[in-house]
Amino acid sequence: MQENHIVKHSVTIEQRKNLAVTAVESVISFSEAKILLSLVGGERMSVIGSGLKITGFSKTSGAFSAEGTVTGVTYGGKSLAARIFK
Repeated sequence: MQENHIVKHSVTIEQRKNLAVTAVESVISFSEAKILLSLVGGERMSVIGSGLKITGFSKTSGAFSAEGTVTGVTYGGKSLAARIFK
């Protein structure tokens, strides 16, 4: 029997300036306008904004942080707001 393993991710955005994400597997690509992350469990997350800069990433713990002006986040192909307000 195969067991479904649910991976919990957390996303914290403070004042649209500081971003923290858990359960990050890798950084796929990044620029000042967009950061694309691969999350544990196969999901992807895009962070859109301006002046974005990665301030920390630990592959061991999966902790990721960035700063800049965050204007949007998509998670698994849908905006974060669309996933929250189904």
